[in-house]
Amino acid sequence: MSEVTRILSAIEHGDPHAASELLPLVYAELRKLAGQKMAKEAPGQTLQATDLVHEAYLRLVDVEKTQHWNSRGHFFAAAAEAMRRILVENARRKRRSKHGGDLQRIELDEALAVADPRTDLLALDEALSQLAAEEPVKAELVKLRYFAGLSLEETAAVLGVSLATAKRYWAVARAWLFAAISESGGSAAE
Repeated sequence: MSEVTRILSAIEHGDPHAASELLPLVYAELRKLAGQKMAKEAPGQTLQATDLVHEAYLRLVDVEKTQHWNSRGHFFAAAAEAMRRILVENARRKRRSKHGGDLQRIELDEALAVADPRTDLLALDEALSQLAAEEPVKAELVKLRYFAGLSLEETAAVLGVSLATAKRYWAVARAWLFAAISESGGSAAE
């Protein structure tokens, strides 16, 4: 049993000190994942990668809610989901008129590019929710690849499928999401 798995088990059993032991072990990997996610966000983002890591971590080890972690992979899959939700919540918050969502920021040298980059994440989230209802394993694969930044090999291991199956699922899910986002009027980013 790895150190991370042991600590996750201790958190599950209510050890109040285990959460403080976990962060130093997983922080670098979570920071890397958050950095990858934030690199895909629109310029001028107010949420920083460090903030994303901390918020996701707090949601993952909330001592008031009992968490059940089967493995290190399960923990990182949950971290990817938490980061996705935080980014979507942030995009929705920014879209509200109270936060200037009805206004559009246009840089002087980009005056011709008027597409709202926040639409991509919201369109992806909506399409991903639809995919999860129809094909939950493929949706989980997308979350692990896109939000956790896992390779196909790592994703296949977490999902317990062969690499060939993961590649097929990835191709099908990408095509499905592209079609769903295109139909909704959003734009798909690779």
